[in-house]
Amino acid sequence: MLELNSGLILWTILTFIIVLVILRTAAWKPLLGALAAREESIRASLREAEDARAQAARLLEENKRQLAQAEEGSRRIIREGRDMGERLKAELLEKANATSRGMIEQAKEEIRREKDAALIQLRSEASDLVIAAAGKILDANLDTPKQRQLADAAIREIAGAAER
Repeated sequence: MLELNSGLILWTILTFIIVLVILRTAAWKPLLGALAAREESIRASLREAEDARAQAARLLEENKRQLAQAEEGSRRIIREGRDMGERLKAELLEKANATSRGMIEQAKEEIRREKDAALIQLRSEASDLVIAAAGKILDANLDTPKQRQLADAAIREIAGAAER
């Protein structure tokens, strides 16, 4: 039943070797090349992914640093704004106080001038009354400048006595 045919065995081995050589040249080398290229592509992708992750970490740290700087800058600007507001408030308050003191001094000066003017007018009227009274009492005609001098002297004496 089972017979060994040496010619068939030889042709089978020869065919197997030829197919093996053809497969090795035609299929095995391109298949290994494609696998090597795929392996290299995967390695390159992994390197790129690692580089991208490292760059993302650097950018994240940079963003955190810039955010901290921005927060510090905003706190500084707010602090400077508050300080400027306080200085402006103090300055305006000082100007208002100076203005009010000036107005008070001006009012006091005006009151003093009005008082002096009233006193002068009062003295003038008093001297006129004294002259009229003295003229009626003495029934003498003194000249007007002489009467004025006498009246002023009398008023000064009366004012001096009143001030004491």
